[in-house]
Amino acid sequence: MNDLTPPNRCRIVLIAPPLATAEHVCAAFDGGDVASLILPDNGMDDATFQTFAEKIVPIAQAAGIAVIIAGDSRIAGRVHADGIHVEANRQELAETIERLADKMMVGAGGAKTRDDALELGEERPDYMFFGRFGYDNKPEPHPRNLSLGQWWAQMIQIPCIVMAGSDLASVETVAATGAEFVALSSAVFADGLDPRAAVAAANALLDETAPRFED
Repeated sequence: MNDLTPPNRCRIVLIAPPLATAEHVCAAFDGGDVASLILPDNGMDDATFQTFAEKIVPIAQAAGIAVIIAGDSRIAGRVHADGIHVEANRQELAETIERLADKMMVGAGGAKTRDDALELGEERPDYMFFGRFGYDNKPEPHPRNLSLGQWWAQMIQIPCIVMAGSDLASVETVAATGAEFVALSSAVFADGLDPRAAVAAANALLDETAPRFED
């Protein structure tokens, strides 16, 4: 469960991987502080994805974790999610933000260059995500994501999330960029791992090594 007062350092965002059960995802919530959970459809049809999300959303929210649905605002509304993750061009992002204003948060992903990120940032999404779902298959984060995250965190006030690697120790590398959030997926949910223990270990690493933010 989350503490009442979130830690003043880089926090964890979980991303549900393909084939994970709702129970496996929810097990991670007992490992300590988690800021939010992103649920991609991971190839599920709409009905299956909605059922999957419906099992998770109330449990996550009861633990103080914001749930963000990737891509489908209809399902996000049906399951009472807190937000939607959008990977689209600037115009589509702007339309989504306008349509969902005061209803749910809208985060942006898909930027591969500084220019891409700045263009999307002009629409003032709630966060910018650097990375790709399902591509955290190497121990270390992708260098481009680290570089973009560090530049963004230094220059822009909109919070950013940087995708970590498959090794839990990579949370330290992400935190060192100044990013507000580190995204974990395979490092928590890969076969043979205990999600609760993995989140607890990640939080311990962040408590020990992550820079503290100014109030």
